[in-house]
Amino acid sequence: MSTKIEIGADGWIAAHLDLYQRTNGAEGQLMDFSKTGGPAETPCLILKTTGRKSGEAKLLPLIYGRDGDRFVIVASKGGAPQHPAWYLNLAADPEVGFQVVDKKYRGVARTVSGEERTRLFAMMAAVFPPYTAYQARTDREIPVVVLEPQGEIDAL
Repeated sequence: MSTKIEIGADGWIAAHLDLYQRTNGAEGQLMDFSKTGGPAETPCLILKTTGRKSGEAKLLPLIYGRDGDRFVIVASKGGAPQHPAWYLNLAADPEVGFQVVDKKYRGVARTVSGEERTRLFAMMAAVFPPYTAYQARTDREIPVVVLEPQGEIDAL
């Protein structure tokens, strides 16, 4: 079921995290991105990184796709010239936690390159078509990240 949290509105990230966690993924895993050019039912997970400066846990909902038993996310930041903070955090410490619907995992994040990046970026652009426009508007190569589960956990 897709939630009607307005993407881009003040507090939408906190509202999304709250809904996702409060319902243990029963709601919040599908977000309505139709106002931003994406699908009305876009799959989202919750990523937990460690702040590279603060050392504190950071949670963020992100669009994802599946590649076998791995999960794929894109560090697009809407095509901005700089990488998103969450990507810099996982580049500094690739050990992450993440929740997909009602499953919580510990895992390792890995930025892909070459042919693997090309294939996975195309896969993610099929999940969320605006990624293609985001890549076109920036000079940086938007990172594609694979989350490799290392086991299930009880909590993020």
